[in-house]
Amino acid sequence: MAEWLTVQKGIHEDVLFLGKQDQVQEKLGIADILLMPSELESFGLAALEAMACETVPIATRTGGVPEVIEHGVSGYLADVGDVDTMARYAIELLNDESALRAMGKASRAVAQARFCSSRIVPAIRSFYRRIVERSS
Repeated sequence: MAEWLTVQKGIHEDVLFLGKQDQVQEKLGIADILLMPSELESFGLAALEAMACETVPIATRTGGVPEVIEHGVSGYLADVGDVDTMARYAIELLNDESALRAMGKASRAVAQARFCSSRIVPAIRSFYRRIVERSS
């Protein structure tokens, strides 16, 4: 559908469809923005991966995504289906290099501070220990 739409809009020569990728961090490392217009998301791992690469996520406010992205700090959130707002956020950032870079750095800082495995894994282990102790 998306590829067909680029042909219809006459922009197919300016858009690359890469298909399934194994080395996502390489692509995210050269991207400025991740647009994630999902209708459903359980957590928002793609947004978190982008943030870790200083790529600003612009995503829909669904599922666990708002727990990952701090609106206006580490990315932007819009209502499901509100692609006009998402496009406006993207255009504003792409027209302001310093704001884009600052938000990219903030995205990475949030990803590291809140979701780094060195913090998350001990917290999960501690949680499971408490659960096991209560059930014993």
